[in-house]
Amino acid sequence: MITVKSLSKKIVTLSDGTIIGKLYNIIADFRTGTLLKVLVKPTKEVDGFEMEDGLYVIPFECVKAISDYIVVDMRK
Repeated sequence: MITVKSLSKKIVTLSDGTIIGKLYNIIADFRTGTLLKVLVKPTKEVDGFEMEDGLYVIPFECVKAISDYIVVDMRK
């Protein structure tokens, strides 16, 4: 089990290991419990992600793994 508190400020990387930033927040549908998006405070500019208010908005289905890092697959 992974708690939201343990995700605080986790490093977010691409599947090739490129660090793109730190986790800022998670958007969820509280009625269904579905995680919808992750918001990432960028440390590196990366093309291909939507940006809103200075944060990358990444659909949760792009998240490939969560462990020491949050790994995102841009191809999804």
